[in-house]
Amino acid sequence: MKNYKVITPLFPTYAQVKAMMKAVSGYSVKSVRNMINAIHEQTGTPQNPVDWSEPDLWISERLKGEDAEIARCIWNQDEHILNPRHSYGCYLFLNYPLFELMTTDPNESWTPTTRGEQFLANDETVLRMLDDREGLLHLLELLAGREMSRRADLLPEWQAFLHQHSKFASTSSIKSTLYSRLYNLVEREMVAREGMSYHITDTGRAWLGKALPARKSDPRKELLDAVKRYNHQQKELLREQISTMNPYKFEHLIGQLLEAMGYEQVEVTKASGDKGVDVVGRVQVGITTITEVVQVKRMQSNITRPIIDQLRGALPYHSAIRGTLITTGRFAGNCEKAALHPGAAPITLIDGARLLELLIENNVGIRRSSAVELLDVDLQLFDELEEGLKGEM
Repeated sequence: MKNYKVITPLFPTYAQVKAMMKAVSGYSVKSVRNMINAIHEQTGTPQNPVDWSEPDLWISERLKGEDAEIARCIWNQDEHILNPRHSYGCYLFLNYPLFELMTTDPNESWTPTTRGEQFLANDETVLRMLDDREGLLHLLELLAGREMSRRADLLPEWQAFLHQHSKFASTSSIKSTLYSRLYNLVEREMVAREGMSYHITDTGRAWLGKALPARKSDPRKELLDAVKRYNHQQKELLREQISTMNPYKFEHLIGQLLEAMGYEQVEVTKASGDKGVDVVGRVQVGITTITEVVQVKRMQSNITRPIIDQLRGALPYHSAIRGTLITTGRFAGNCEKAALHPGAAPITLIDGARLLELLIENNVGIRRSSAVELLDVDLQLFDELEEGLKGEM
């Protein structure tokens, strides 16, 4: 049977795990699990949600006896770093036998092992072992090869990694494991988040350099890296094309994009030199079809508020209730507030970076090739067959 590495679905930060270890030390595993079950039984429903944001209030109101005692210990440990409502992930992490962080003594008390004490003391050898087993080192490797990455950029390679090293298969579980591990690395300042993107920090690079010995080349990784570099080149070429094309042709390109996004009766008004409304289309919003007007600006300088006001003033001429402003450049700082001004028609703002994403997502100006086919042995299937065979013997 394959010894899977990535096993913790609700992967906590190490600071939360340490707080949990110190708080529950001396209680039995059964008692801790009972506390978690007592909380879970009161989860609530979408129709009747339960507020878990104030542990100082709900612990006394919803838990009794030892359950309340344990929950209060967890909440009060290390300056309230772990809400007991979210302690299940820490429980799974501490209860995993191969990590050997906690043990049960003759009195049934759950206490840290020698390795657990080393973990509490930030022993680098123990931390590297945990990082390696749960895929954090691989994630740092992925981030080390790029400047900035959104989770969607990391997802294909993370999915391929999980295919080889875990039993996670559903899209939701793969996304969840990626997010939780990124959160762990951000908390340890090995990864920084800017908006929706992540990048490895100097601390992360130094940790990765210490943790990873020289490795043999990985043909799959080399291939994926080559595909990534090629796609980046094509994105830059697309960016150059839309930045230098004829303004009127650019308006027609936006018209094609709207059609690809599901707009109907799309009309490019006329060659107007980027003045007034450039494209008009109709789109389904719920059960209603509305008219939307679009103004495009093929320019590198920042768009300012007067242009938003100009587009909003043109809406009545086309019986439109909203508009969109698209630029190859960026928007000035006050534009976002002006676009959603209370009581005024909303204006959607799409800058050059978002425009590039929309063109790629909707295959406008981009052709997708399926020439590369990667084959992965389904090790999970072979493990399941082996387990099934053992059950019949």
